[in-house]
Amino acid sequence: MVIESARKAASVLTKPKFRSVLLKSIGLTILLFMGVWIGVEAAFASFITPALSGWPWVATIFIWLLGTGIIVGAGFLLAPVSAIFAGLFLDDVADFIENSDYPQDGIGQPIPIGHAIWLALRFLVLVVGANILTLFLVPFLGLGFGLFFIVNGYLLGREYFTFAAMRFRSEVDAKLMRQRNSTTVFLGGMIIAGFMAVPILNLATPVFAAALMVHLHKNLTKKYSDNSVPNYS
Repeated sequence: MVIESARKAASVLTKPKFRSVLLKSIGLTILLFMGVWIGVEAAFASFITPALSGWPWVATIFIWLLGTGIIVGAGFLLAPVSAIFAGLFLDDVADFIENSDYPQDGIGQPIPIGHAIWLALRFLVLVVGANILTLFLVPFLGLGFGLFFIVNGYLLGREYFTFAAMRFRSEVDAKLMRQRNSTTVFLGGMIIAGFMAVPILNLATPVFAAALMVHLHKNLTKKYSDNSVPNYS
């Protein structure tokens, strides 16, 4: 079920229709990192540089460490942050898949824009905080970057599945369905995390993740319907 959903999701990436989603999410992500860079440099110039005026070599080391830290952090956070911004545009992805692959089920209801912004901001804080914490813990726990994949697999799977399910269910019912299928959703999230780890290709993570979870939600809904198990909603 998960592999088939991933295969179908990958085929969506060739559709010209979704280029605008990628461009919007990438553009907003770049603006965010530029803002962070400018803000950190301004803070450094205002507070750190004056304090180190007598030790220019220390100031130079700080600048190099700062630049390296921002670049490394951007490498880890680029895809998750672009996914967050793309959440504001992903109803287009879901509409297309639901209409082309599941016309008999009808088209889901887009999440209201105000609620979508709130969910995106909440996820932004969660995913950035979790990734920063993971980067600090990796050297101490001895788990290598496997921990990075596990954390992002869980978070991305959880959020994208909830997004797909909320188009047809209340938020409470969507979360309940996710919890009752936590292993399947987590496996889907791990595929997204693996996809996210591939340079350049990872910029397409938002479209791939949304498509995968739309297919996964539909397959789980059909599974319970075929087995005469009551729906969650």
